[in-house]
Amino acid sequence: MTGTVSDPDALRQRALTALLTARDRTSLLTTCVEEPELTAQHSPLMSPLVWDLAHIGNQEELWLLRAVAGRDAMRPEIDGLYDAFEHPRSERPSLPLLAPVEARRYAAEVRGRALDVLESTPFRGSPLTDAGFAFGMIAQHEQQHDETMLITHQLRSGPTALTAPDPAPAPAFSGPAEVLVPGGPFTMGTSTEPWALDNERPAHHRLVPPFHIDTTPVSNADYQRFIADGGYEEPRWWAPAGWDVVRGNGLSAPLFWRREGGQWLRRHFGTVEVVPPDEPVLHVSWYEADAYARWAGRRLPSEEEWEKAARHDPATDRSMRYPWGDADPTPERANLGQRHLRPAPVGSYPAGESPLGVRQLIGDVWEWTSSDFLPYPEFAAFPYREYSDVFFGGDYKVLRGGAFSVDEVACRGTFRNWDHPVRRQIFSGFRTARDADPTEAP
Repeated sequence: MTGTVSDPDALRQRALTALLTARDRTSLLTTCVEEPELTAQHSPLMSPLVWDLAHIGNQEELWLLRAVAGRDAMRPEIDGLYDAFEHPRSERPSLPLLAPVEARRYAAEVRGRALDVLESTPFRGSPLTDAGFAFGMIAQHEQQHDETMLITHQLRSGPTALTAPDPAPAPAFSGPAEVLVPGGPFTMGTSTEPWALDNERPAHHRLVPPFHIDTTPVSNADYQRFIADGGYEEPRWWAPAGWDVVRGNGLSAPLFWRREGGQWLRRHFGTVEVVPPDEPVLHVSWYEADAYARWAGRRLPSEEEWEKAARHDPATDRSMRYPWGDADPTPERANLGQRHLRPAPVGSYPAGESPLGVRQLIGDVWEWTSSDFLPYPEFAAFPYREYSDVFFGGDYKVLRGGAFSVDEVACRGTFRNWDHPVRRQIFSGFRTARDADPTEAP
């Protein structure tokens, strides 16, 4: 599908596929462990898995059954329990939540009714139903919570509950370490992508000076050199708040890493493994990414630099949906959708590279940028303020590009993620950039 497809039958089928794909993943993430694991809180940063399950159903009911179809509430008494803004994650285990069996039954009943609504709703006539937006929004919402539940699986103790094949082996990357992105204007954001969320809109022009950006994400081997050079012991590399976090928490490596027998090990979905040197570094905070970049004599790319590298085609002077063009992601182009439980080696997916040769901009790991999370010019909150508007202006930093944990419905060249700079449990990595001389030519 391209961003301008308006065929209602094609959009309806796409919405159906997206909803079914999300529910299959939700089922996998909530049936692979026993009931005590579903009701436990595995980290104060995360909800119990059973809360996410019922919340997914409640949001689907609120938007598809009530807002779109105008139906009466099925269980209005639980709305407050599953309002993400009413109860912080740390409090959710103490709430009278639906038990796993009841939560599954509720989500299934909502889904059955929602599919009936999908069949009968005209994809026109209101901003909520135009191009099936509400159905795309709900599919994205469920996939975002599936990613949250996958993070919970990584945080939980005990044996592995999830399996997936590893990405295909890739030859060691031998291309250039960085790419020059020429300066000039480009179109950032979108006004045509039918299911783009409010913070991605509207399309607008940005003037970006020339810059160099890493061809691939920073690898574990790269990051180990930073550690070995005393990176966690040298305050000059760190933002002051980051240095306080390092000292206050005794940090010396990415989350889940430990040094043993002269090598770095990590816990990965219930197993312990040697840290793979050729994979993108994972589970680092913005502070760690920023410190590494300073140590390397570079910096993190801004959000507009990242998007220009990912979407701008200098040959046509056009912004594309993805680095490879307008076609949807495929397994040959990007590591998405939990097909694998790890990023692919750096330099993988040549079919997904940008016109300038930058690789893995979509999938594998979320990439920290230097930018604060702020609205675009002429931003308009839709369909509710709490999705984006209430987060603007805080200490949130923008992440781009998705990860192996992200489904394609919730990942595109314009998609914006954000989190506190201290967060490390997310599937986050980074690449670095540097200024270029304005006279340099690609």
